[in-house]
Amino acid sequence: MKSFFKRFDVICLIIALLLPIVDLALPGDFKVGDLMKPIFLFAILGLGLNIVTGFTGLLNLGVAAFMAIGAYTFSIVTCDIYPYRLDFWSALGVTIMLGAFAGLLLGSPTLRLRGDYLAIVTLGFGEIVQDTLKNVSTITQGTQGINPLPTPSFFGYTFTTETYEPWYYLFLAILAAVVIVNRNLEHSRIGRTWVSIREDELAANCMGVNVVKAKLLAFAAGAAICSLMGALWATSLNTSGEPGNYDFQISIIALCICIVGGMGNINGVLLGALIIIGINDIILVKLSTFMAREGLSSSANVFSSPTNWKYMIYGLALIVMMRFKPEGFLPSRRVNAELHRGEGEATE
Repeated sequence: MKSFFKRFDVICLIIALLLPIVDLALPGDFKVGDLMKPIFLFAILGLGLNIVTGFTGLLNLGVAAFMAIGAYTFSIVTCDIYPYRLDFWSALGVTIMLGAFAGLLLGSPTLRLRGDYLAIVTLGFGEIVQDTLKNVSTITQGTQGINPLPTPSFFGYTFTTETYEPWYYLFLAILAAVVIVNRNLEHSRIGRTWVSIREDELAANCMGVNVVKAKLLAFAAGAAICSLMGALWATSLNTSGEPGNYDFQISIIALCICIVGGMGNINGVLLGALIIIGINDIILVKLSTFMAREGLSSSANVFSSPTNWKYMIYGLALIVMMRFKPEGFLPSRRVNAELHRGEGEATE
């Protein structure tokens, strides 16, 4: 079982590659291929948060702000209503760089903060970004959002909304690339530096670790990945959406993904996205369709619609997780080692 979860990302990749093919043979009620795209996107968002909170131990409640920065940056540099326009891939590069710069701006004044204080600052940053996007309407179109956005093209092939498979494989490929980047960062020198800061910042500082530089790199890397997710989210919807779409709720969902899956574990983030977003976008959607077809739900009774249960389900899931498995389904190796050591000491 341990070896299964050790290569969970590879197993998920193989299943995801074959899913659209299997989807063709399934009945309509069991088709889930088109519903997998939000899972891929929120897995990317969770991986961005995991760098800051999981690897480095800095509680960040402002990832929705970086998602918004990415969505609006991508929309501004690609939409026809602006005097300049970039192609899809160049726009992604600009979005990632601007997201990393925004992460540096947030990280610079918050380097000395920890715990609840850092969480409050990042929460405030998210609200500032949201209100700013609403008020600079001459640039962001206010609450209307920026649209329409061009669809991506790849080697001459232009994506369309008539079929989901190109979008599916595009998001899957980008998610796989983000996982590879996270793997390399985790096993690199900077990755070990982040973990040392998470475990004991004072000890890391005493051993010569440049804590300031490491924290700034964590903020920049995490913000860049979250901005990338915002750009992909915008292009999949063909609009940036209104600023209210990037509220505190998005940050909480990303945090839930990391907590349920396992903080500091890349495979855990993937599992957390599959569970949290899968419940909302697949299980509840299919259940709602079934109940409506069978006449078991009614618009007059809000409790009869399963989609209205999602926050109750999220809340119960977090309560159960914190009670019985606070380290998540797939805790990081460091957490696992500490748990086994503690069990050994208790037995002695």
